Amino acid sequence: MTKKSRAGLFSLSMIAPGILVAATGVGAGDLVTGALAGSAIGLTILWAAVVGSILKWFLNEGIARWQMATGTTLLEGWVEKLGRWIRWVFLLYLIPWSAVTGGALVSACGIAGTGLCPLSDDLHISKIIWGIIHSLVGAVLVYIGGFKLFEKLMSGCIALMFIAVLLTMFLSDPDWSKIASGVVTPTIPPGSLGWILSILGGVGGTVTLLSYGYWIREEKREGAAGWHACRLDLAVGYSMTAIFGVAMLTIGSGLKLEGKGAQLAITLADQLGSTMGPIGKWIFLLGFWGAVFSSLLGVWQSIPYLFADFMSLKDVRNNDQTPSLSLSKTAGYRAYLVGLTFLSLPFLWGKVAWVQITYAVMGSVFMPLLALTLLILNNRREWVGNKFRNGILANIVLIATVCFFAYVAFDTIYAKLVTAG
Repeated sequence: MTKKSRAGLFSLSMIAPGILVAATGVGAGDLVTGALAGSAIGLTILWAAVVGSILKWFLNEGIARWQMATGTTLLEGWVEKLGRWIRWVFLLYLIPWSAVTGGALVSACGIAGTGLCPLSDDLHISKIIWGIIHSLVGAVLVYIGGFKLFEKLMSGCIALMFIAVLLTMFLSDPDWSKIASGVVTPTIPPGSLGWILSILGGVGGTVTLLSYGYWIREEKREGAAGWHACRLDLAVGYSMTAIFGVAMLTIGSGLKLEGKGAQLAITLADQLGSTMGPIGKWIFLLGFWGAVFSSLLGVWQSIPYLFADFMSLKDVRNNDQTPSLSLSKTAGYRAYLVGLTFLSLPFLWGKVAWVQITYAVMGSVFMPLLALTLLILNNRREWVGNKFRNGILANIVLIATVCFFAYVAFDTIYAKLVTAG
C-alpha cells in the first residue's frame, strides 16, 4: 500500500466516529421536522439547524474531553465520581428508552421500505413486514460483522442519505440568496418559536451521543492527541448534520405539508414527484431510507454498549479494575442486542398514546442532565487535570444548553400531558 493510500485510510479513520454519531442521531424525526418547519415558516429559520449542531458538538466534545483525560467512558465516570447508585437509575431509564426508540426506528424503516417497494396491497402489512426485515437484518449485521463492517455499512447509508437529500435540494431550484440570509441572520418570525425549539432540540440525537465514547475506543484514541482528533471528527460530523438540516428546511419551504410522523415522508416524496418528476421522488425516498436505516444500525450497534458497560462495571471506588474494553464480545452486549431487536417489533402493530408520551418526555429530559454532568465532571482539576478542564466558552455554552434543554423538556412534558388529558 502506498503512502498516499495509507494517508487516505488514516484520514477516513480519523473522522469516522464523529460522522457515525451525527448520522445515528439523524433519523426520520429530524427529516420530517425539518421539512414541516420549512413548509410552515420558510427559510428564515435556517440558522436554527446550524446552532443546534453547534450545541451538540459541545456536548459530544465534552464526552470526548472526559474520556481522553481519564481513560474511562462517561458512564464509568458517573459511577466512579457520582456513586454506584446511578448505574441502576440509568438502567431503569435505558430499557424503556431503548424499547420505544427501537419501535420508532423499525416503524420508520418499515415505512421507508414500503415507499420503495410495497410487499402487500395493504400498506400497513407491508410496513410490518419491512420493519421486521430491517430489525432482523440490522441485528445480524451487527452481531456477526464487528465494528469494521459496521463502519462500512454506515458509510454507505450516510453517503446515500447525504447525497440524495442534497440532490433533492438542488433539483428544487432554491433561492440561494435567501438560504445564505437564513443561515447567517438569526430571526424569529411570528409563530416560529415552537419550530425553532424543535429544530434546535432535535438535531443529532439524545442518548445516542453516549455511543461516541465507545466508537473512539474502537479507534484506540487517548490523551491530548485523541482529544484533538475528536474535536476534528465531531466538527466534520456536525457540519454534515447542519447541512442536512438546512437542506431539509429548504426542501420543505417549497411544499405545502401537513401531518406528523414518518408516514409524512412518503407524502413529501409524492409532492416532490409532482413538482420535480419521478426522479425527485425516488432520490428522496432513497435518501429517507438511508437516513432511517443508518439510525437503526447505529442504535442496534451502540446502545448494547451502554448496557454491557453498566453491567460489567465494578465499584472502582474500592480500587477494583475497570471492565474490559471488548464490551461487544460480552454476553451482556449480545443479550441486549437480541432484546432490542425483538422488543421493538410489537410497536409495528400500532401507536399507543402513552408510548408516544414516554418517548418524547424521556428524550427531552436526557439532554439537560447530560450537559449538567459535563459541567460537574469536566471542571474538577483533580479529575481531568488543567489541560482538559472546560474553558470559559465551553462552560458558557454548557450552561446555556442546560437552560435551553431544560426549557424544552418542560415544554415537551407540559404539551404531552395537556394532549393526553
